Amino acid sequence: MLANILVEYFEMGGWIMWPILVTAIVAVAVVGERTFWWIREGFRREPEKLEQIFAAIENGDFRSAAQLSRDSSDPVIRMIWHGLNHHHSSLQGALQVAAGAELQRAGRFLTVMDTMVTLAPLLGLLGTVSGIFRTFLSIGDVELAVEKVTGGIGEALIATMCGLAIAIICLIPFNYFTSKVSRLQFELESAATNLEVMVAAAKKRGFDTMEFHAEAARERDS
Repeated sequence: MLANILVEYFEMGGWIMWPILVTAIVAVAVVGERTFWWIREGFRREPEKLEQIFAAIENGDFRSAAQLSRDSSDPVIRMIWHGLNHHHSSLQGALQVAAGAELQRAGRFLTVMDTMVTLAPLLGLLGTVSGIFRTFLSIGDVELAVEKVTGGIGEALIATMCGLAIAIICLIPFNYFTSKVSRLQFELESAATNLEVMVAAAKKRGFDTMEFHAEAARERDS
């Protein structure tokens, strides 16, 4: 029964309902994928291990820090691992590259969601204009004027309603996911700054990081 009603309203909305339907399918798929991704990432966070890594680095124990951070699923810890072990010109450059990769994964499909938020009401507006235009064309036809006028107005209202509904459904998760990415960016920047400060302090205290890099290279080669 409900399916028949939905099909009936879909047909009343006119041709513009097909691109609106495609927009709705894309929006639902992206919101679902991002929701699942962030839930999975939440279970992968390891704040206690991160504190242990920072404590080891602060004490100059880079080997223990490397062992703790190796093969971690936490994005912040992965950044630390890449920053310490990848061969780049500087620690800061390595951290920036690793943080950029993590943010790119976290911000995936946000552009698509932003597009859906803008596109859906525009499609609804296009349906409104199409329906009103159809109404004006039918005004001169005395025989079917009432039926065509109500049909055109119905087409306009249905298209507008559907376009606005999709935009609202996308806007809320889009803003939420954007705030999550901003939060992750802050955590990555804070961890990178702490790591640079701790490594510099360890060097000043006489701890040699070259031994750590040699050990890390042997672990990667093995």
